[in-house]
Amino acid sequence: MFTRRQFLTRTLQGSSLLALGSVVPEFIANTAHAAEQGKDTVLVVIEMTGGNDGLNTVIPYTDDLYHKHRKTLRLTKDKVVVLNDRLGLNPGMRSFQQLWNQEALAVVQGVGYPNPDRSHFESMDIWQTADPRRNITTGWLGRSVNELQGQAGFVPILHVGNGRQPPAVQGTPGGAVSLNDRQAFKLDLGGGSVAGHKARRKLLEDLSTPDDKSDDILQFVRLRQLRTMTSVERLQELLSKQRLQPPPLFGPDGPYGANSLPTQLQLVANLIITGFGTRIFYLAIDGFDTHSSQAEAHRKLLAQLADGITNMFNLLKNGGHDKRVLVMTFSEFGRRVQENGSKGTDHGAASCLFVAGPALKGGIVGEHPSLKDLDSGDLKYALDFRRVYATLLDSWLHCDSKVVLGGKFEHVEGLKLRKA
Repeated sequence: MFTRRQFLTRTLQGSSLLALGSVVPEFIANTAHAAEQGKDTVLVVIEMTGGNDGLNTVIPYTDDLYHKHRKTLRLTKDKVVVLNDRLGLNPGMRSFQQLWNQEALAVVQGVGYPNPDRSHFESMDIWQTADPRRNITTGWLGRSVNELQGQAGFVPILHVGNGRQPPAVQGTPGGAVSLNDRQAFKLDLGGGSVAGHKARRKLLEDLSTPDDKSDDILQFVRLRQLRTMTSVERLQELLSKQRLQPPPLFGPDGPYGANSLPTQLQLVANLIITGFGTRIFYLAIDGFDTHSSQAEAHRKLLAQLADGITNMFNLLKNGGHDKRVLVMTFSEFGRRVQENGSKGTDHGAASCLFVAGPALKGGIVGEHPSLKDLDSGDLKYALDFRRVYATLLDSWLHCDSKVVLGGKFEHVEGLKLRKA
């Protein structure tokens, strides 16, 4: 019979809890098997940092007012990726044509929240906490982990990117792990290398300390932390052996860099295919604060987004996992309707977002905001972003959105899943 310390040592030295068989508590083993068999749905969330110009992302190319307000930035029918007789996508998103033709892309219009804030920090905080009143300090994805616990893999949430963990994934001990893309996806347990090492050592000491008086809840938390640490060890092994280092991805402007969004999404696809078990991936692409010389910079950013997402689904399809993955994009706000004097756009309000995946019945969701009825020069929102969250939480991740969001939000009628 293993002691707790022996069990901990053996577990952390292995690449997977599955190798321990009957030594592992049954509910952890069942969770691991379910994750590795690829039964769980996966959500990939992509933050478009800086305030994406929705009006030049989903373009009302037949609207005279659009051409009037965008004298230098306007895009005509012959340039856009035509969706229907009124709307088209930015030419940088040409690879989205594949998903659109497969009815695997939902274009969600007029998304926002009451009393919009034009501050980057404040508005991003609202989107990530899902609380326009700013009373909640934890993230909406972080809060979902407890609801995911019965189905999740070893690391429920994986943040791929540099810097600190985004607020959206915060709020649950041991629930989210970060990969730092500045150092070839080096694992970051938070607080820098020294602080991260100390935190990890303390966690291992706590987990390995016998405590016969611990109640069931404390034991459950400890086991969850142990499960997370085991998964971190496994991920370190996979990355160190470079099994998941993706080959270069080429777009219309040449190869994407090692730290680009398309490359990160290739890594995500490979992690899903190898059965790593994570349910939520969070990534970000910066540069959408386009106050000047917007046109070409915006096109290139949107090309990265579309190319990365489309390539990810192609990889997943080859591995037989594409139908269990959905992608959702968001940005903290849109841009003003009238372009400024620097061939750019300033902070606005309502914008668009995308939900993509073969499991989705895609199409246009909602009406494009009216250019005749503006709010101090901004597009008016018609769809509260929390309704999108609620739809994905309930229908895709099978969480209770009322618990996660702190209230009931109606599902978005146009976001429907295909029947299995």
